[in-house]
This record gives sequence, C-alpha cells and structure tokens, in this order.
Amino acid sequence: MSDSTKNKAKAVVLLSGGLDSATTLAIAKDRQFDCYALSIDYGQRHESELNAAGNVASAIGVADHKIISVDLSAFGGSALTDSSIAVPAAGETTGIPATYVPARNTIMLSLALAWAETLNCCNIFTGVNAVDYSGYPDCRPEFILAFEKMANLATKAAVEGNKLTIHAPLINLPKKDIILTGLALGVDYSLTVSCYQADEAGRACGVCDSCRIRRDGFEAAGVNDVTLYMI
Repeated sequence: MSDSTKNKAKAVVLLSGGLDSATTLAIAKDRQFDCYALSIDYGQRHESELNAAGNVASAIGVADHKIISVDLSAFGGSALTDSSIAVPAAGETTGIPATYVPARNTIMLSLALAWAETLNCCNIFTGVNAVDYSGYPDCRPEFILAFEKMANLATKAAVEGNKLTIHAPLINLPKKDIILTGLALGVDYSLTVSCYQADEAGRACGVCDSCRIRRDGFEAAGVNDVTLYMI
C-alpha cells in the first residue's frame, strides 16, 4: 500500500455499474476514503452492468474490487431475476413495480457489512436514492437508518466501540443533481449501464423506467446524454 493511501479511512462502496453507484464511488473518493468496491452478481438479466462496474472501478480507482455471487434468481419474484416476468415500459405501472427485487438492498448491504468488518472498516457507501427510485421500499432514508442501527447491534466491531456508518450521499438528490455532481467529480457516464434489460454490449433499451429516469436526468441537467441505446 502506498504512503498516500495507508493512512486514509477505508470505505466499502456498493458498485452496481449504474449511474448512481458510479457517482457514489466518486463522492467517496473525493471525501478521501480508501475505497473497496463491491459488486453483486444476483442473477440479474444481464452481465453488462457488472462489466460496467469493473470499468468504473478501474477508471475512478479503488484499492480492491470484488464481485460476489448470490443467485436471487433461485427465488425469482422480480422482472430482473425471472425471465418469465416482463420488464414494464416506463410509466406503465403504479405502486411498487415488477422490477423490485425482494430484499436486494438488505442482502447487498449485509455483504458490504461483512467485508467491512474484515477490513476493519467503519464506512459503507450506497447509491440508494429516495427521489427518483421507482418506488422501491429499500431505497428510503428509514431503511438506511434502520440498517445502520442493526449493523451497530450485530457486529463485533461495533460492540467493541467501532461504530459503523452507512453513507447514502444521493438519497435526497434528483437525478439532475446526481449527474451534475458526478460530472464535477470527473465521472465518465459513458462507462455506466443503468438499463434493466441492456444487451451484452451494454446498450440500453430506452423504454424501461430506469432508462426514462436516466434520460430525463440528463435532459434536466442540460448535458449530453452519453447513454448507448439499442436504437
């Protein structure tokens, strides 16, 4: 480890490969954390998001990047893990959409917590957002606060006095402000994949809710949409 990083506080950063998680990683780096990126292969529809995570981790720079497999497709129950459930078009549903993956953020944060303990790390960053979040219940501030409380009851590190903090720097930001923040920090959004059903090359469908939210964010920010679309 170099002299420039050995005295920095460590942070585990959940990195999906999408726009929000890339911005979150850049924020953690800007706050002078030594970043350990964690991506989860949960049986999602495509691997291009994970490929994007690797590209983002390399571009922004991390101390380590791990990809952990937890196959939630064994349970199904989501359009992202069950091919028999169609991904709805943008604005097609009300309430919690079919793309909600049961307990996904709970599982991801739990894995981040486990790695953080082994690293003697007291900081976890997640890109959850409660503004443009498609109605997912595990993207709300109440969930993040509850998980942080649980983590500080359940871990050896916390019991011994090393309080853990869950950082969710994007939680109250509209997509426009997330994009502007990332651009100011040098994030290359052409490396990211947000689409629920991107193809192997990472090209976005342009019709799912995630594509709509991303496209509207670039438009509201007044900057060029660098997303690669199928059409």
